[in-house]
Amino acid sequence: MTPRKKKPKGPEMEETLCCCEYLDRTGERSHLAACLCNCEDLDECCDRWLTCRILPPGNLERIADTFKDRLRFPWPRGAVKIDVSLLPPIILLPVFLHIAALHFLLAFIILISFPVLVLWYYYLTHRKKGRTLFFLSLGLFSLGYMYFVFLQEVVPRGHVGRSQVMMLTCGLTLMLVALFWAKRDPGYLYCQMSNEKDLCQGSSNNNNNIISSWNGLGSANGVYRAAPSGTAANSHVSGDACSLKEEPVGVTEDWCSKCRLVRPARAGHCRICGRCVKRLDHHCVWINSCVGEQNHQAFILALSLFLLTSVYGISLTLDTICKGKATIKALFYCPGVYSDYSSALSFTCVWYCAIVTSGMGYILLIQLLNISYNVTEREARIALRENSGRRLLCGMAVDTGQYNRGFLRNWIQFISLGSVTLQHSTEAIV
Repeated sequence: MTPRKKKPKGPEMEETLCCCEYLDRTGERSHLAACLCNCEDLDECCDRWLTCRILPPGNLERIADTFKDRLRFPWPRGAVKIDVSLLPPIILLPVFLHIAALHFLLAFIILISFPVLVLWYYYLTHRKKGRTLFFLSLGLFSLGYMYFVFLQEVVPRGHVGRSQVMMLTCGLTLMLVALFWAKRDPGYLYCQMSNEKDLCQGSSNNNNNIISSWNGLGSANGVYRAAPSGTAANSHVSGDACSLKEEPVGVTEDWCSKCRLVRPARAGHCRICGRCVKRLDHHCVWINSCVGEQNHQAFILALSLFLLTSVYGISLTLDTICKGKATIKALFYCPGVYSDYSSALSFTCVWYCAIVTSGMGYILLIQLLNISYNVTEREARIALRENSGRRLLCGMAVDTGQYNRGFLRNWIQFISLGSVTLQHSTEAIV
């Protein structure tokens, strides 16, 4: 008898998947054409709703999980799951803007309520400490859609020259490049392994994040090690990794109990990413990543390029649809703009860009002030909570006095972030 071939599982099955197949959350092979099959939870929900009976606990959560698992699009070597948080901005933003272009009062209501909804969703996700692609999707789609409206509604009027369109396009391209750079590694701390770097990510079930030695201070990967005072740290070595069983004696403020490592000065643990980051500033929802030592410069560059490009695009649009008026005056008074739907849509998009630009401008201003005083956003929040910092400039800036070396030296240190040469005077162990 010929032996039966074993059914492939896990990675072996993934290699045999076609573009419309995928492995569901239970590990079973499924097909996009069967996305409406085997919906017992949905059937039960409809039956109980029609018969006015109470739903069993967890029924709606299971339906939502099933929907998220089956929302996919074809891709080579298996269908790829679509994050649900990507879809609302793509659907709602054009609808809201086109409705707002119908009448002045509709524009007033929508342009006020839309930022309020975005802020409400931000505080909702921030409270749950969850990651979402909603804000990244909203930012990128807003840029693309504003550029599309500019090319479709403003450029054909003939008032904008080709060189101006090229300048706006170059600014948008450079901003996207800087945004891609800011999305890279913000400076995650790594555990020192035998010959490779393993990312130290804190979680409730992760006890394999390690530090291989406690002799001396400093290492090549930026993780400063403090020799325990009194007793040596108990460790268990298995293979290439060793995990600390107990917190070392004498290490307090720079010891991360979640990632189980000794952090360098100014490093912090991000509750959303679950990782420790060197010189952690904050977790930015607009890039869906932390802002730390490695990407803080790119983050500032992306914000600056966005503001310059947005202001330039707003001025070009207002000069076209409100001829003969200054940019600031045309933003608040442009008679007859709602008599033409094309002009109304362009004017509505201008106001949407102005609202977003104002918010991003405030973020950039706070960042520049923090850099000038050599303080991170995380350090400013801690100083205010512990009453150890001074509020300056009407409360927009906080000076902790711990790393402030003067305006010029602070900016020199910021420009040199991520370089091989470390400023030991400002980056000493806490």
